[in-house]
Amino acid sequence: MKVYHATTEIVEHPLCDVGRVDVDFGPGFYVTDILAQAKDWAEVMSKRRNLFPVINVYELYREHYIEESRALLLPYYNEEWLRFVVDCRRRGKIAKDYDYVEGGVANDRVVDTVKFYMQGILDLKTALGRLIFHKPNNQICLKNQALMDKYLKFLKTL
Repeated sequence: MKVYHATTEIVEHPLCDVGRVDVDFGPGFYVTDILAQAKDWAEVMSKRRNLFPVINVYELYREHYIEESRALLLPYYNEEWLRFVVDCRRRGKIAKDYDYVEGGVANDRVVDTVKFYMQGILDLKTALGRLIFHKPNNQICLKNQALMDKYLKFLKTL
């Protein structure tokens, strides 16, 4: 499957152990299979860094990666997704149990719900009631360097 990594630089040989740690799925190399989402994020990064946007395009051999890894698929904004994201954003340890995590982005449509839940302003039932109305975008966090080197191939930039 084609996947995209939005940034302001060419990344032919990605690393999974650099970057922020308090993000949705913990540290790793993040890609998406949604080009429009990558374009939007590249623009955000471009403005923050005052550099040109770059979208790196890769071929991800997803099925092989998943077969050989400890994978977690979170296709819905549900309790499992919410608890996982909260643990990762609090720098918990649960993300270390996985080599591959795929699921919804805590983007501007749902991030307030996540924050309010983390702050105790919303209880679990209310937070889940708010999340159910949103269809997740998709992000993939690659966390195993050996598997990433084997199953993620750089193609080009856009």
